[in-house]
Amino acid sequence: MYGRTAVRPYLMTNLPPLNTDTIWAILKEEIDDATVNRLVWHYLGYRYDEANQSWDTSNVAEEWREKYPEPPDFIENRPPTVQLTRSIPKENKQLLKEKLGFKGYKIGEFGPRQTRRATAANWLLNYSNTNLS
Repeated sequence: MYGRTAVRPYLMTNLPPLNTDTIWAILKEEIDDATVNRLVWHYLGYRYDEANQSWDTSNVAEEWREKYPEPPDFIENRPPTVQLTRSIPKENKQLLKEKLGFKGYKIGEFGPRQTRRATAANWLLNYSNTNLS
């Protein structure tokens, strides 16, 4: 479930604000993978219920809740990242480039992990533009 980016669920507090500085920090790898996951989980609606020691998915969209009753590790696992990509409306797929001027990574300096972090960053930017603006 959590892979290398294992996170204790109670650490869902103290997340960085969802703003362009945070998006850039994700892209520049200044924020660790566990925090990137926690940000996406938070905005997908996952909450950890300390009393029951379990995930509360009552605010998670059905398509996520059914497939992932516990939040997935987006950095380590391709399938949830593919679903994240598909959930971004077509007109917002290039937000990193259009809003932030992100030119992508250079050949040889990125792999699946950086690509998945960029997907998470783009999803968060889409969420911010759609739900917080």
